[in-house]
Amino acid sequence: MKKKKLMKMQLQTFADTMATGAKFERQWLLHYIDSSFGGETASYVRLGTDLEEYNIEMNADIETKKNILGETSNTVKGYEPSSEVETYYARKGDALYTQLATIVNNRSTGSALETKVVDILVESDGTQVWAYQEDAIIIPKSIGGDGGGVNIPFEIKYNGNRKAGTWNNSTKTFTETVVGE
Repeated sequence: MKKKKLMKMQLQTFADTMATGAKFERQWLLHYIDSSFGGETASYVRLGTDLEEYNIEMNADIETKKNILGETSNTVKGYEPSSEVETYYARKGDALYTQLATIVNNRSTGSALETKVVDILVESDGTQVWAYQEDAIIIPKSIGGDGGGVNIPFEIKYNGNRKAGTWNNSTKTFTETVVGE
């Protein structure tokens, strides 16, 4: 019961602090990857330091039919969301870099690529609008780059098990909102 009240309170705060029609700034859409890759304690790393652009492509599976009357109908059968991080520079001490390097160097496959991602939208004062966690696999595309540094670009393939919840930015933790509480 407390979680529902908290979310309503956050949405109320959002409504009070942001005028209707106001545009969300891109910096308020946050993206995190659990760098523990299935470890006992999640360790989230925020994406964005070296990125000029980042999108989650929905990749809708659309079935188009044309009937005998010449009418066209479209049905969305599902989504296969994915994204690409084109620039991720290796930095000493960075937990996500360590995992990416391990994947590359061991030519890892299967469950070694599995982790969780969290996407959060906040308002300018940090009030959460929504937060979702989802299973994903991380696939490094290459290692190398130009003179700017050692780059390990990678793909993120979202694998479902999407859960709504709350994000604590101080502790970098996601808490699932359980229906019925």
